[in-house]
Amino acid sequence: MHVQYQEQAGCLLSSPKQVPDDLSYPIGKFDLKNFADRGENLQTIADLPSAVAAAVAGLSDEQLDTEYRPGGWTLRQTVHHIADSHSNSLMRFKLALTEDTPPTIRPYYEERWAELADSKLPIDVSLKMTDAIHTRWSALLASMTDDDFRREFVHPETGNWPLESALALYAWHSKHHTAHITHLRERMGW
Repeated sequence: MHVQYQEQAGCLLSSPKQVPDDLSYPIGKFDLKNFADRGENLQTIADLPSAVAAAVAGLSDEQLDTEYRPGGWTLRQTVHHIADSHSNSLMRFKLALTEDTPPTIRPYYEERWAELADSKLPIDVSLKMTDAIHTRWSALLASMTDDDFRREFVHPETGNWPLESALALYAWHSKHHTAHITHLRERMGW
């Protein structure tokens, strides 16, 4: 999990409409106090598959291969990144819930993953993957107790993460990347 995302996603503008000040963070950078409500975060996780599917509905391959900010990821890479990132997060939750001491998780180079061949596949592959991951993740989250949400994993770069905070981060992450797609569509008039 990267608290400070070093995303390589972008967008090319033609006939821009209203452009957010920071195309990297259309909903702002992650701030735990803005995502402190567990119920809302659980709903965001449950809703992500349909939100992303709606955000990309009807886009052509050319549109999907458009960067959402200059020099960065395409919408296609963004959809595949969501599946990659959230599959990692589900596994991190499961490790934290089943290990006796907080496990140290392994970070990954998300910008390198976005360049691999599977990030050029049709987006339906990752839309289905995200739907399956979130079905399982939502079932797991619904079964968790307050004590479970206090369990932690350790990120070697950012320290200890209680699952409550990790849930908030991934609720933000869900909205963050969905907004990359929807804001580009607005700017481009798609």
